[in-house]
Amino acid sequence: MPPSTTRAAFRVHGCVQGVGYRRFAERQAQALGLAGWVRNDPGGTVSGEAEGSADALAAFRSQLARGPAYGSVDRLDWETPAVRSSLPFPFELRR
Repeated sequence: MPPSTTRAAFRVHGCVQGVGYRRFAERQAQALGLAGWVRNDPGGTVSGEAEGSADALAAFRSQLARGPAYGSVDRLDWETPAVRSSLPFPFELRR
């Protein structure tokens, strides 16, 4: 990734499992050219990491907060860690 990339870790709370949220996130991230992953967590949340341009990440964050038509997002936790490592590209769904 170019040096101008930014990385974000996110966790989404609400009705986000069993409603197509991971596929929604995967499609949005791939359309924006982001690297990273998304998965369901045992506590009923969805989490992941994404890396790309600041503009693409801002658009992705907005889309994650909205969620898919059948989901309901109560809260989006978003962090931008300083540590970078290699994330999968294209963005992938994890089980």
